[in-house]
Amino acid sequence: MISVTTPSLENGVIIEYKGIVTGEVVAGINFLKDFGASIRNIVGGRSAGYEEEIIAAKNDAIREMETRAAQMGANAVVGVKVDYESFGNAGMVMVIATGTAVVVKNK
Repeated sequence: MISVTTPSLENGVIIEYKGIVTGEVVAGINFLKDFGASIRNIVGGRSAGYEEEIIAAKNDAIREMETRAAQMGANAVVGVKVDYESFGNAGMVMVIATGTAVVVKNK
């Protein structure tokens, strides 16, 4: 399964549109990573713990979207967009991957 942010594939022709497909993940940031990020807010620097959690959640959301696309009979997803939302002080992040499930034939 290939997923791209573009509306088409360079080496393929879209022969069928299956519909909009999404993948959602809500991930919690554990206490130690949250504490480390709080310290970095004071002294400056990047929070590797948060970055790792967000990257993992993004990858999971894309994988979930691709699984749903395959269940619809698609072999690609075009126009992919990934959105992030945090839940205030709850230490939670929601990641949503959205795209259009399509059937692509190679040129």
